[in-house]
Amino acid sequence: MDAEKAEGVRLVPWAEGDFWLLERNNSPEMTEHLGGPESEEKLAGRHRRYVELATGQMYRVTLADGGETVGSVGFWERKWRDGTVWETGWGVLPEFQGRGLAALAARAVVEAARAEGRHRYLHAFPSVEHLASNSVCRRAGFMLLGQVDFEYPKGHWITSNDWRVDLAGDGDRAP
Repeated sequence: MDAEKAEGVRLVPWAEGDFWLLERNNSPEMTEHLGGPESEEKLAGRHRRYVELATGQMYRVTLADGGETVGSVGFWERKWRDGTVWETGWGVLPEFQGRGLAALAARAVVEAARAEGRHRYLHAFPSVEHLASNSVCRRAGFMLLGQVDFEYPKGHWITSNDWRVDLAGDGDRAP
């Protein structure tokens, strides 16, 4: 895509002043596949977790040229199957969607998780109905493992695709 060649992204570690981005991402449009908007109290708790994340990292995604904030991405630990893995998720603000920026951010977060050296696998669990996020996984080099029942947010079960990248090498990467 031409936009991917013309634009790059930079990952900026999540900071105290980034709460506004959670508020922007909390619209019905942005949370349609995530159980809907959260209360201010839940957003404040999420912000605290992002700022204080002990393992993994949340980021504000900015355009490499100019520094304009376009969304968020991160990775964190999750118990999965018989072990612990990294999980990732992202959100790109509506006015920046359709430009390939989420795939660029997902590729960058793969490299950040790989550099941590803590877990072998990074997973993403988008709803099977969330075509855009599934496309991001494909374009970012994740391998589709299949469908799973997934709880997100707590108490809300969805059918998700389990996408994975093997951080120890390229064994899991899609062509």
